[in-house]
Amino acid sequence: MELKGIHHVSAITANASQNYEFYTKVLGLRLIKKTVNQDDTGVYHLFYGDEEGNPGTELTFFEIPMAGQNREGVSSISALSLRVPSDQALSYWKERLAKHGVDQDEVTQIAGRAALPFRDREGGRFILVSDENNTGVAGGRPWPKSPVPQEFGIVGLGPVRLTVQDPKPTTAVLEELLGFRRKGQYPSLVSGQPDILVFETGEGGSGTEVHVEERNDLSRERLGRGGVHHVAFRVDNDEELHAWISKIGEVQFPNSGYVDRFYFHSLYFREPNGILFEFATDGPGFATDEEMEHLGESLALPPFLESRRAEIEAKLKPLNTKPEV
Repeated sequence: MELKGIHHVSAITANASQNYEFYTKVLGLRLIKKTVNQDDTGVYHLFYGDEEGNPGTELTFFEIPMAGQNREGVSSISALSLRVPSDQALSYWKERLAKHGVDQDEVTQIAGRAALPFRDREGGRFILVSDENNTGVAGGRPWPKSPVPQEFGIVGLGPVRLTVQDPKPTTAVLEELLGFRRKGQYPSLVSGQPDILVFETGEGGSGTEVHVEERNDLSRERLGRGGVHHVAFRVDNDEELHAWISKIGEVQFPNSGYVDRFYFHSLYFREPNGILFEFATDGPGFATDEEMEHLGESLALPPFLESRRAEIEAKLKPLNTKPEV
């Protein structure tokens, strides 16, 4: 029973419309599902990904209109990575981000890969990472209708960085409970801090990695817009998910139990430093209730919310995601 890699990551936005504009028109991702937060149906939950919304390519956002700015700190998912096909693609992205006024750093090396750190419109911390020398779990296929040329397009999620005050409990969970392998380490981005540890699972490669950063100079994160809510890891099917539910229960971690998210099935729990982990099945997938050609164009609701459609739509600010004619 082995986790296959990163399934999706979920972050916070205070403005769904501006979020949609940035992630589709600047980053060139496809909106694969426009739905609502199943635990708070008064706000959007937007899913972006490759052309089919394959596991490992899904970047999602909960809209919380009154959310304050995220305050960086420990016990956090402090950076997300997006994979691009090559080192040459980073040169393209350097120019594209500058053209759109996106806050970015210089191209650098992170964990042996060419990388370009940047921040989205709400201060969310991202790193574009090159797949030029990457091996392991394959990326997805960029949407052909994206404004970004396919040869430079984002192909999936890369390493997720966790920032904690004491790394030992977190690394113990990764290695001893979840079966991650320690792959190596690389110098901290902050002077005077310990090296960042690299772990991988499944087939390995950037789409499976978790990087653990120790910081003894920060207080606890205050989650807000631009912050990351949780990271989800891939499990093959319901049978494996139930096995993980039993395993997490055996170590007496408080957890959600089985949760039906309709497009996938899940388990949630917090590791000892308080970071929220999710396990999510690869299926059923996002074409369950929409044709693949029209993903994300209309408000999609799972069957258990469909009877409340009028009530839910009345609470939402209109978000036009229909293709331009």
